[in-house]
Amino acid sequence: MEKQIIQSLTESFESFAHKTEDIEFWLARDLQHLLGYSEWRNFQKVISKAKTACELSKQNIRDHFVDANKMVDIGSGAQKEIDDIMLTRYACYLTAQNGDSKKEKIAFAQTYFAVQTRKAEIIEEKLLQYERVQARHKLAETEKELSAVIFEQTGANQNFALIRGKGDKALFNRTTRQMKEKWNIKNKPLADHMPTILLKAKDFATEITIFNAKDKRMNTEMAISNEHITNNKTVRETLVSRGIVPENLPQEEDVKKIERKLNTDKNKILKNNDNFKSDKGA
Repeated sequence: MEKQIIQSLTESFESFAHKTEDIEFWLARDLQHLLGYSEWRNFQKVISKAKTACELSKQNIRDHFVDANKMVDIGSGAQKEIDDIMLTRYACYLTAQNGDSKKEKIAFAQTYFAVQTRKAEIIEEKLLQYERVQARHKLAETEKELSAVIFEQTGANQNFALIRGKGDKALFNRTTRQMKEKWNIKNKPLADHMPTILLKAKDFATEITIFNAKDKRMNTEMAISNEHITNNKTVRETLVSRGIVPENLPQEEDVKKIERKLNTDKNKILKNNDNFKSDKGA
């Protein structure tokens, strides 16, 4: 397919996109012509197949295909109301996938929407990875603060590791070592392999321990340990009551490795932007 045709079709697809309340959608009547269908009834058959595909992918059809109406001119200043459908980008992708691939516009759309959908998936994946990295940093800072509080109020550095271990036992119903063996972790902190929800749960329990240790002026390892155990048990009970059993969750990829990947991607983007600006300047 010639470069000019691809560019023209890309601009056409994006120019027909609508946005309302941060939701992007296309109208099926517009997409009908963009995909080279002259008759609405024939295009409705394609949309019907797309809805079936949506259902088979375990997506809610109503989240992607929304019935709508619009007024069209019929001449002499008169208008009439016709049926239409609001389609998400994913719905457009499914519609293109179920169209007649012999049509040049359909062939282009199949590739185009597949690429766009994959881009969205990658962005979502990166955002989730970033959230996990941030949660790990937050826990590290919170535990650093707890360590300082423990030393200040008990006078012993080794008490932090002891208290943190007791917290792990209360949260996972297993010792830190047992969890490392379950997740096959060697020479790495357990938290580096925790999913985001457990990082946030552990951080929340630790924040409560810090608050109460300060507020109640706890000055022994036993007092702070009991407080930390209670808080982790309470958080565990909340998770379990919602069907989340901490020790049964699968381990995640090393968060430090994820962070290095994100930083590498960021540096590549910055480098490409600098090159683009230099090219424009030239």
